[in-house]
Amino acid sequence: MTTHLDELLPTAKDIMKKVAIAEAAEAAKRETAQAKAAEEKKALIEQLSKPSGLSDEEAIRRAIVIIDRAVSNGLTEVQVYRFPNELCTDHGRAINQAEPGWETTLTGIPKEIYQLWDKYFRERGYKLKVEIVDYPGGMPGDVAMTMNWSDTEPGTTH
Repeated sequence: MTTHLDELLPTAKDIMKKVAIAEAAEAAKRETAQAKAAEEKKALIEQLSKPSGLSDEEAIRRAIVIIDRAVSNGLTEVQVYRFPNELCTDHGRAINQAEPGWETTLTGIPKEIYQLWDKYFRERGYKLKVEIVDYPGGMPGDVAMTMNWSDTEPGTTH
């Protein structure tokens, strides 16, 4: 009976070994997923830091589609772009502090969007609000660019 019981009932030490193996496998799986996510984010940032290749006319057409959709939903503003703070040369510090010249820290597609707004939309009364919209671990995270066509929105760039 003892031999049969030893086969049937593992020791607590054996169970703890199984737990340790399962935990190690789960940790390895998480580490692999985090590494993959980091690689994907790096690739995305690299892609977004390059010029979009859109003409001003095509970019304006895309913006108007977004604006028209917002207007049809009764809105006076719409987030036109959200991006990782790594696309700012200072990781969003100047935006977070609302420092004059913050727009010079933009790179890639966010810079194109700002320039498009400045060149075409600003003179037509559109405002652009650029702000940090999340704070993972207490640090500045993603940046949002919000277009506004109302006269009452505080904190916008004119």
